[in-house]
Amino acid sequence: MVEGDQARPLAPASDQLGSDEEEAALHIKKLRRKKCIKCCACISALLIIQAVVIIILIFTVFRVKDPVIKLNGFTITKLELINGTTPKPGSNISLIADVSVKNPNLASFKYTNTSTTLYYYGTVVGEARGPAGRAKARRTMRMNISVDMITDQILASPNLSGDLSSGTLTMSSYSRIGGRVNIINIIKKHVTVKMNCSMTVNISSQAIQQQKCKRKVDL
Repeated sequence: MVEGDQARPLAPASDQLGSDEEEAALHIKKLRRKKCIKCCACISALLIIQAVVIIILIFTVFRVKDPVIKLNGFTITKLELINGTTPKPGSNISLIADVSVKNPNLASFKYTNTSTTLYYYGTVVGEARGPAGRAKARRTMRMNISVDMITDQILASPNLSGDLSSGTLTMSSYSRIGGRVNIINIIKKHVTVKMNCSMTVNISSQAIQQQKCKRKVDL
């Protein structure tokens, strides 16, 4: 009985140290796991915030806006008249049209060759093509386009005598310009602008008295 009542021997010290080390290792693993979860959550939140910001910018600041073409005026460089009023039959009228391309986007607008057709009461009386170019961000690019008008087509119109007596010409134009807007290599849009204009031109001053334009943009 005395021997049975004696205390049992304690576990070896090496076993106690081993269990403590295992608990410490498990604790460290748990801490690392929590840190990894927190880091992943932070990275995910940052990515989501960036994605939201980019989407907002795409639909607001970086939204591709329509370029605007405008005919500002023209200057006649060659005109042969009879009695100072009527264009000479068989001759051509040469003029330079002042055209501007306004780019309201935050990136440059690179456009190809432009084309403009002039009409006099529905009849084609002149055509012109402008060179390719680049309109800088939020800038307006102005260019001069040479136009050769067919005099005989104008003289054949029954409306010419009335326009000459009033001192004005009622004309219309169709312009087309195609190009591409590139915003920080993320948003690339091909844009084609088509514009129909009706105008009243003062014969003596060569100024556009009135102009109305309708624009159509294909993205």
